[in-house]
Amino acid sequence: MTSGSTPLLDYWVVTRPMPGQSESGDQFLVAPFPDGVLIAVVDGLGHGAEAAVAARTATAVLAAHAGEPVTALAQRCHHALRRMRGAVMSIASCHAATNSMTWLGIGNVEGMLLSASGRRSSLLLRGGIVGDRLPNLLPTTLPLHCGDLLFFATDGIYSAFIRDIRFTEHPHELVHRIFMEHNRSTDDALLLGGRWTSGEMMPASVEG
Repeated sequence: MTSGSTPLLDYWVVTRPMPGQSESGDQFLVAPFPDGVLIAVVDGLGHGAEAAVAARTATAVLAAHAGEPVTALAQRCHHALRRMRGAVMSIASCHAATNSMTWLGIGNVEGMLLSASGRRSSLLLRGGIVGDRLPNLLPTTLPLHCGDLLFFATDGIYSAFIRDIRFTEHPHELVHRIFMEHNRSTDDALLLGGRWTSGEMMPASVEG
């Protein structure tokens, strides 16, 4: 498990390649920018080295332009992946000044926001492939409150994980348990869980 923290977000990630592969096409990014943080999970098509290259290319583009709107970020990734294997991705741009998140999903990387009050919001996913067939981009903006939990999961995690999220566990334990109970043995798998906090920005970004 990988864990990290920025002044706005604590996060935990569990990932592994498909059994028999040495590299995973599932990659993540947590990139702070002034007054906010960008969170992304990218799934390169297929498995192995080529899928990993595509996913890492996308996360590098996102890291370089983290403060831009999510629609612009998706279009940048689409252009960068045109000459290589494509990817699906979900990205969330979170802002401290407005305590809000704007997120966007292309393909099948599932997203879930769970508030401390119990409200659940699922990311609207639109069919398409970044680098090949980009759909109409329809981002959604939601309020954030301190302690809210955000999850992203590639299709290496059974979608039933959404029903298994609860506040009774520490997020570290929750992410580990969900991954162990819901990962598929026939695909790369990645689960990212984040908890919205407050504070000043950090200049560095983390990729994985």
